[in-house]
Amino acid sequence: MNVSLNWLKDYLDIDLDPVKVGEILTEIGLEVEGEEQVESIPGGLQGVVVGKVEECGKHPNADRLSVTKVNVGEEELLNIVCGAPNVAKGQKVLVATVGSVLYPTGSEDPLKIKKGKIRGEVSAGMICAEDELGIGTSHEGIMVLPEAAPIGQDAKTYLNIETDYVYEIGLTPNRSDATNHIGVAKDLAAALKINYNLKSGVKMPDVSGFQVDNTDHPLEVEVRNTEACPRYAGVTITNLKIGPSPDWLKNRLEVIGVRSINNVVDTTNFILHELGQPLHAFDLSKIGGNKIIVDTLPKGTEFTTLDEVERKLDAEDLMICDGNEKGMCIGGVFGGIGTGVTDDTTAIFLESAHFDAQYIRRTSMRHNLRTDAAKVFEKGSDPQVAIYALKRAAMLLQELAGGQVSSEIVDLYPEPIAPQRIEVSYQYINDLIGVEMSHAEIREILEAMEMEVIEDGDTAFTVSVPTNKADVLRPADVAEEVLRIYGLNRVPMPGSIHTAVTVSPQPDPVMMRNKISDYLAANGFNEMMAVSLSQSKYYKEILTNIPEQNLVYINNTSNVHLDIMRPEMLFSGLEAILHNQNYQTSDLKLFELGRSYRQGEEKIIETEHLSLFLTGERFSESWIDTGKASTDFYTLKAYAKNVLSRLGYEGYQETLIQDEVFTYGLQWHRGPQVLVEMGLVQPRISKAMDIKNEVFYAVFNWSLLFKGLKKHKVQYTEISKFPTVRRDLALVIDRRVKFTDIEGIARKVAKKLLKDINLFDVYENEEQLGEGKVSYAVSFVFEDPTKTLRDKDIDKVMNKLIKDYEGKLGAVIRR
Repeated sequence: MNVSLNWLKDYLDIDLDPVKVGEILTEIGLEVEGEEQVESIPGGLQGVVVGKVEECGKHPNADRLSVTKVNVGEEELLNIVCGAPNVAKGQKVLVATVGSVLYPTGSEDPLKIKKGKIRGEVSAGMICAEDELGIGTSHEGIMVLPEAAPIGQDAKTYLNIETDYVYEIGLTPNRSDATNHIGVAKDLAAALKINYNLKSGVKMPDVSGFQVDNTDHPLEVEVRNTEACPRYAGVTITNLKIGPSPDWLKNRLEVIGVRSINNVVDTTNFILHELGQPLHAFDLSKIGGNKIIVDTLPKGTEFTTLDEVERKLDAEDLMICDGNEKGMCIGGVFGGIGTGVTDDTTAIFLESAHFDAQYIRRTSMRHNLRTDAAKVFEKGSDPQVAIYALKRAAMLLQELAGGQVSSEIVDLYPEPIAPQRIEVSYQYINDLIGVEMSHAEIREILEAMEMEVIEDGDTAFTVSVPTNKADVLRPADVAEEVLRIYGLNRVPMPGSIHTAVTVSPQPDPVMMRNKISDYLAANGFNEMMAVSLSQSKYYKEILTNIPEQNLVYINNTSNVHLDIMRPEMLFSGLEAILHNQNYQTSDLKLFELGRSYRQGEEKIIETEHLSLFLTGERFSESWIDTGKASTDFYTLKAYAKNVLSRLGYEGYQETLIQDEVFTYGLQWHRGPQVLVEMGLVQPRISKAMDIKNEVFYAVFNWSLLFKGLKKHKVQYTEISKFPTVRRDLALVIDRRVKFTDIEGIARKVAKKLLKDINLFDVYENEEQLGEGKVSYAVSFVFEDPTKTLRDKDIDKVMNKLIKDYEGKLGAVIRR
């Protein structure tokens, strides 16, 4: 949300440094995420002054140019060559002096004024037209000012160019009271009164002059769904003249990023950002049956919105209909294409309503319409401001568009919303904040925030919470409001910290997470912390192996595309890889410890995972090693195996996998319990995510692994004092035989003597070896921790291995 400092000053007498104002806003919970100085004219016309043309003659070398001498209040006159046809002696003009920078209308590039020669004549400045200054579009000639314009005065002062500061506030979802400038001003005034001795409060716009001009155009209103629309008000305004808004209104809107349209639409937008009350103007001539009906329409009803998109309504979408029950507007969200204000509009019905926040949020999300009005309503608008805002807008339309109020105000409010009454203990506030405030100090803060203490006792009080603070519902909320204005920075840090001895669970989940994280970080991995939210389109368009009924949908009002809890870990890693790739970092090792969420038959199932991602080159670029070694599956497998080893897991089964996720890979499991899956991510998935390199991905079932830690303890043995013995075998074997088969036989035959087995060479040549055959060179490392192995001991084992390989695998030993 953008907030203008000049706009705040319309309601609050403050003369503080803009940076200080930003600091105070942040201190009271309106976090300033960005701050910018803004000029109503780009550059503020620095260096442009009022001048008088004292002499004007034809250029000796160019018929269309004039040579002038201009008085800009300095000791010497400026020689300026001018190409405007209307320049003449005695004119008051605007002069851009040497060094000034202009931002001409329609040009992307600034124009810096330099001293130089034009066709042989010296020119030390420029006499400007409107478009050259960026204050208009006219280029018919230079601007000629009234005779009274003071020579030498800055153009910024003469043209009343505003310098403003705009704060970008990261408004939290609960702050329904601060969606507008007056709401921010009230919060700021409370803080200034308590902490900076500000005496005056917020000056509210005066609407006491509101009056009904005539009652020639009354309009009947019927609210059929009072749950969705607790309050509906409106008034008819006629004899409107649609046209451009005055500069002050344009400046107020454009400085916060709202485009000026016309005086009627701009007025409704101004009220929205001034008071936080969305308004909607219906062209009176387009309202059939001279009646407004507020109700829902049957599911599937087609309705075309202002963006010319035809939408199918849901049965819960609140609609503003005419007397013929034809939809004109999605209530509180977006208008229809046929009833809005146009250049031909002369009369309107101006709506000011209070809609239920949940209805608006669901409709806004359902149709992906994130309008400014919907954002206000879904936080909880103030029902008490509806009539005030209506009068304020009507008076502005009378002033700016010549309108006449042609009906009494309609106000349907069958069950008024009363302020919340909350009983709070003084001691509770002090305990929660950690500061001993007096009763009077707490009451003063509440009074500054317009929260009236209606009952006061020795130990507790009852406060009436204004209806614009929809989030203040409990004593803790009242304490938070007090703390915001009192100031978090004023809460002292304790001089000592007390703690108690606690017994950690065994195994300790934090310790195990840190142990594995330390191992991965030591091997060049970076930990990523992705949000647990994801996009459902990933599982509808890219990865379709998860049934939609297992997806956990959420109503995310802040980021509508993140509409589910992630059902697995893959896309979180791919998004991180894409982000790094876009910043020219493509060699990555990433890991994450997080959770996945799936909808079960009775409840949502949460599972903890450890995920690893490898992509790009294995080693950093170096002049020492010019060969590029890309990350591969075996690199990932080694890390995965070491993770399991550190957790004490051995003796698991291995199964090859090839599915919708992996082009190829492995699954390590114990029966049906899958410990880890790893492999090369399918290229079509990487391509769909716009990732250029191959991605290797491993995902551990951390919940299952941690559960098994109680049964699997890491055991340590001393380093053997006796030497190892290595023997090699070359096996000609069928291609379908896996290395795991070779390893399994070796471990069964050699048992505890076999320390390591490794496949160190693969030879393929069907002409020499035979069709479907391949040669594996395998090394065996033997060790006995109690003695030195003799040749006859090793030969006995190797002979048994050769016999089993020949008999069970059909291997031929190359000798």
